[in-house]
Amino acid sequence: MGNMLEDGSDWLEGQRKAHAASTVTYCRGELTVEVQATVGKTVFDVETAAGVVETIQSRDFLILAADLVLGGVEVLPERGDRVKELLVAGGATLVYEVLAPGGEPPWAYSDPWRKTLRVHTKHVATE
Repeated sequence: MGNMLEDGSDWLEGQRKAHAASTVTYCRGELTVEVQATVGKTVFDVETAAGVVETIQSRDFLILAADLVLGGVEVLPERGDRVKELLVAGGATLVYEVLAPGGEPPWAYSDPWRKTLRVHTKHVATE
């Protein structure tokens, strides 16, 4: 018998991807892949050298790890990669860079079975 929690998580991730995600383009240099991603956010509290705590919010993209395939190889996100999100209204494309403030890792697994990635980004351009 399988792990009921893992089976339930797999089902829930399938529902998220089917009903609460949109297509984005994940880019690393010239390599790109279209993936289904759900938009989220993470709030970071970062202390500056002056001792001031700044609150920074990242735009997160939840992506199935198995879908992040560049050049035929399943990869993990890297700082500096880009995520392009097409706005339905207006037709502009928002470009986000994979990164996180204060030396935090730019991504994390969002489940104990390492099937879904939470990719932290910052808006850097509009095309």
